Amino acid sequence: SKRRRRGLNPSRRRNTGNYRTSHARHGIHTSWNGTRDTLFSTLDSIKYYGKILNTGMMTLDPFSGKIKVWIGGIDHKFFKYDHVNQSKRQAGSTFKPFAYLAALESGMNPCDTFTDKPVRIAYQDKGKTEYWEPRNADWNNTYQEMSLRLAMARSVNTITAQVTEKVGWDNVVKWAHECGIDSHLQSVPSVSLGPNDVSVYEMVKAYGTFLNGGIKTDPILVEKITDQDGNLIDDFKPKTKRALTEEISWLMLYMFRGGLDEPGGTSAALWEWDLFKKNNQIGGKTGTSSDYVDAWYMGITKDLVTGVWVGCDERTAHFKNGETGEGSRTALPIFAKFMEKVYHDPTSGYTYGPFPKATVKITRNIDCPTPRYRADTAAVDSVVLDSLNMDVTPVDENQPAKVEEPPVKVEEKKTPEPIQKQPVTPEVPLTRKEERELRRKQKQEEKERKKNNPPNN
Repeated sequence: SKRRRRGLNPSRRRNTGNYRTSHARHGIHTSWNGTRDTLFSTLDSIKYYGKILNTGMMTLDPFSGKIKVWIGGIDHKFFKYDHVNQSKRQAGSTFKPFAYLAALESGMNPCDTFTDKPVRIAYQDKGKTEYWEPRNADWNNTYQEMSLRLAMARSVNTITAQVTEKVGWDNVVKWAHECGIDSHLQSVPSVSLGPNDVSVYEMVKAYGTFLNGGIKTDPILVEKITDQDGNLIDDFKPKTKRALTEEISWLMLYMFRGGLDEPGGTSAALWEWDLFKKNNQIGGKTGTSSDYVDAWYMGITKDLVTGVWVGCDERTAHFKNGETGEGSRTALPIFAKFMEKVYHDPTSGYTYGPFPKATVKITRNIDCPTPRYRADTAAVDSVVLDSLNMDVTPVDENQPAKVEEPPVKVEEKKTPEPIQKQPVTPEVPLTRKEERELRRKQKQEEKERKKNNPPNN
């Protein structure tokens, strides 16, 4: 019993539970058998896998309630966590349609206009008056009047905030619940910008209400159960409830189509895919949470509703900028590739085609004038300009004088003189410590700015 075990140094042994371990130079030799070159705890595993890009996707036929696609993650063998129903993340701009739904329910028309301008919204917090000042993603305002349809298509934060203030954020929460969102939602001024955590399952169910003529349908995974002889044991029918009128649901589909029809719409990248034969129509909404942590795309065709989320389980892991982290860059291509395969497969049973015509009289005005495209609108994804090569034509909107500042900056860039003036005395280079401190302050300021002003994707 006192004999030294081969390969172990008694002075370096430590008890690790069921076996003894010593830290050798080229590995960890165990008393049981074999060699372990890595000790990876459960916590280490969670931290590691939490920073790997993952996704969740669900497709629903809202007319029958049948779930057609359920993808809980990139690989169930290594990621046994469902990103469709278990995981809940900030919805970002995919939550904005509920603000515009509340506007329609209050009597507004899709063509009613608001101005893209700085806004300051007062609210009460623990008996104290606070103020919220939402900004657009690029911190700019066009001072342009936009219809509700155009504002939703371009995903303008300032107009969405104005609409939310007018209808009341409690009503936005109410109509989100009516359509199918079951999670608790904090009723705050920014609720329409998607700060609350929701699941892909909930979002698909809620968007399905718009396609199904205003009828909310609970999705089902199992249609029926039979025994080995084919005898029916039990069958399952989806629970349904009318949440919206047919007119309102049709108007919402009209609003969703604006993402592709309106100039500068955030869904315009779909035009790059083979999705628009035979007068096919698609509606949708992109979404991106603060710091590009979560990317979403909600797509609607005449038959199906699909929701896609892309992100990491660890929320500290995120994209650095909108060029790679926006919903139009990450989640939208998944939806586009999926629908392209569905349309190209004759056995799928799904074909190109427009949305159904309204079965009731539409009493609201939908003849909205479409303004010419403005280059600096806050809601335009860079992917739109890069992929479509749109001709940018300035629009005269009788704006205040301060909006005319950008041309002055252009003239400065054209001058031959160097931008930086010659210093009177030689500059003293920063030390490495000072450079690190400067970068730290810049990152902190950028983080605070993004936290207070989520991207309007």
